[in-house]
Amino acid sequence: MSVTLLGAAEIRALAADLDVTPTKKLGQNFVVDANTVRKIVHVARVAAADRVVEVGPGLGSLTLAILEAGASVTAVEIDHRLAARLPATAAAHGVADGALTVVDADALRVTELPGDPNVLVANLPYNVSVPVLLHFLQTFPALQRGVVMVQAEVGERLAAPPGSKVYGVPSIKAAWYGSWRLAGTVSRQVFWPVPNVDSVLVAFERDAAPRGDDTERRAVFEIVDAAFQHRRKMLRQSLVGVLGGSAAAASGILQAAGVDPTARGEQLSIDDFVSIARASAHDTGEGR
Repeated sequence: MSVTLLGAAEIRALAADLDVTPTKKLGQNFVVDANTVRKIVHVARVAAADRVVEVGPGLGSLTLAILEAGASVTAVEIDHRLAARLPATAAAHGVADGALTVVDADALRVTELPGDPNVLVANLPYNVSVPVLLHFLQTFPALQRGVVMVQAEVGERLAAPPGSKVYGVPSIKAAWYGSWRLAGTVSRQVFWPVPNVDSVLVAFERDAAPRGDDTERRAVFEIVDAAFQHRRKMLRQSLVGVLGGSAAAASGILQAAGVDPTARGEQLSIDDFVSIARASAHDTGEGR
């Protein structure tokens, strides 16, 4: 028996049966179009050998499309009613035993995942999409690539290059882990309820080697946060609090990193911020 997908009428019937009303609080907008979920799976290059983690499976429309491609799925769902129902929905649509594992938990608090997933595919709740992505990439190094559907504004920020108008903290922190690109648009009409924002697909590939260990990541992220706290300030001013305590000290560290002290955060790449963190660590070490 092959896996079949959910239709719009069945999705509404499932929701009614569970007394589920999609809520803004949980960012619930269910995809009711089979072509859209198949498109997401295709863009993600999901293959039979893949171990996929899905965040926020909801009623299971994207889940079934991933399973239809032959991959195994670990689905993380915060809504207890949806988590409890998903295995039955999967079984009714031809999913083999063992192909789906449901984790009833808040994705932001998950620190272990069964099956050691290597691909992330998700329709992410708009209100927590960036924190969830950063948490999963930090916590699960086996994740090598993925495609997520997010609010257009968020997707554009994640994929933005240095110097662009929407480049900022999410762009740089995401780039710590690898490369990001916009991979398609999604019509509002494929959702129930229809959201009042546009959606895009964003694809990522993790770098072959990590940029640094977790201590260095925290140091880099602290500098990034400081650089964007006052976007209009030059780095020698905005980074005083994290680089030496004075504009002169900050300027010295920036120059040692090969970064212009009069530049602003939005002009710098992730590699520039890594250089600053390393120059700062070197300066601190020499100063002891």
